[in-house]
Amino acid sequence: MGIPDYWIKLLKEKKDEEWSMGDMWHTLTNRRYGEPHVAYCESHDQALVGDKTLAFRLMDAEMYWKMAVDQQSLIIDRGMALHKMIRLVTLATGGEGWLNFMGNEFGHPEWIDFPREGNGWSYEYCRRQWSLVDNPSLRFKFLNAFDQAMVRLAQEARLLNNPPPFPLNIDETNHVMAFHRGGLVFVFNWSGDRAIMDYMLPVPQKGEWRVVLDTDNARFGGFGRQDVSMPHFTDGDGNLSLYLLPRTALVLKRVGSAVMARRLGRED
Repeated sequence: MGIPDYWIKLLKEKKDEEWSMGDMWHTLTNRRYGEPHVAYCESHDQALVGDKTLAFRLMDAEMYWKMAVDQQSLIIDRGMALHKMIRLVTLATGGEGWLNFMGNEFGHPEWIDFPREGNGWSYEYCRRQWSLVDNPSLRFKFLNAFDQAMVRLAQEARLLNNPPPFPLNIDETNHVMAFHRGGLVFVFNWSGDRAIMDYMLPVPQKGEWRVVLDTDNARFGGFGRQDVSMPHFTDGDGNLSLYLLPRTALVLKRVGSAVMARRLGRED
């Protein structure tokens, strides 16, 4: 319960610019080595009446009025960006298994409340609204598409069968977190307003690297500001130069798995 409790506390008590990369890394990776753990960023308790799902905590009532694809909302933009990033970083760092409560993968806005005396034995909230993700005019489909791509990437890379993540850079100044696991490099820019040109990052192997997952991809409800087909080459010191956009995450893989790169990084 440490990880979901951490996300609740962080979102309730800290402004975005106050988030500590060190605290985040410590919470996500603080476990006994060799003892398998199941990671999750929100528990079933958060989907029950009286509490809020991660998506609802991020976007709250705005989800009722501004989730149409043709509507604009800074609250929804922030919430969707962080929803994708929080799920990705939790899956990639939190353990050797991944747990999701039904509907949370596409940001279901409401709770579940089973029939009981306190609600007059009502069935009104005793359901998940699958129609939300099936409606092409709503943004829930984007979160669902991202979740599918994220899980597929983890499966194909056998990510959770690999040793725990190794930090490459925990950058408090720029709010950047980067780590390596299972042949993949994960780079998170948690800043809400700072785009960073030519961010130099040491990687485990020299050569050509390609983006295989970009949270800002348009098919995930992002703005599609990066050309994910562009290769990245290490310099003589084994560093990559990356363009990091605010509230986005990139996953890169060294060339040698071009099939995965095409499937996960180049679909529009």
